[in-house]
Amino acid sequence: MSRAELSVSSLSIKSALVIDDHPLYCDALATTMESIFNTRRVRTATTLGEALHQIRMRFSPDLVILDLNLPDASGLSGFLKIKEKMPDVPVIVISAITTEGVVQSVIAAGAAGFIPKETGRQVFQEAMTDIWNGKTYVPPGYAMPARPKEGDRSVETISRKIAHLSQQQTRILSLICEGMPNKLIAYEMQLAEATVKAHITALLRRLGVHNRTQAAMLVREVSIRHNLQ
Repeated sequence: MSRAELSVSSLSIKSALVIDDHPLYCDALATTMESIFNTRRVRTATTLGEALHQIRMRFSPDLVILDLNLPDASGLSGFLKIKEKMPDVPVIVISAITTEGVVQSVIAAGAAGFIPKETGRQVFQEAMTDIWNGKTYVPPGYAMPARPKEGDRSVETISRKIAHLSQQQTRILSLICEGMPNKLIAYEMQLAEATVKAHITALLRRLGVHNRTQAAMLVREVSIRHNLQ
């Protein structure tokens, strides 16, 4: 009996949200979760919008399995939006894009693990067991992200900075990237404009940039460079 089979009986993954733009793959993952981990509440979504709707309808899964590239989100943008809504829920990225840069960027951004799409059932089971036990999973042969050097502007470093923003700061950064001025951000988030300005000052300092435009360009740089890797 394998290590995963020995420990799987102690797992209690009661619910999961699977997000992938291929319905058959979604269904296969849902079936796998049900058969291996006895997960009774598995919901699926083929777009980020559908997933966010599930969350707005107060579905609170134990974990999320997310494809990196969706029809309405690519790169780290979808991951960051899911983490914004559910900062305490483990998000596992599963993707056919398995370059070292991609794996390290999602782990640096705060993913609980990265599982290649070609992974077999046994390895998937072992990976999920590790993640559920609090470990961060990367495929064999891949290294965990190294500590960044001073002034490093790698995808991993930028992703880590974004991941360490507070929930409100992440939301404000997202609205900045949509081109919203402070007044509209304040209205959208039901905050005083002075509070929004204070959050923006804090997030600019944390990202190491001087203004809103540079912050938006930094997020765009992560997405573009991720897609080129």
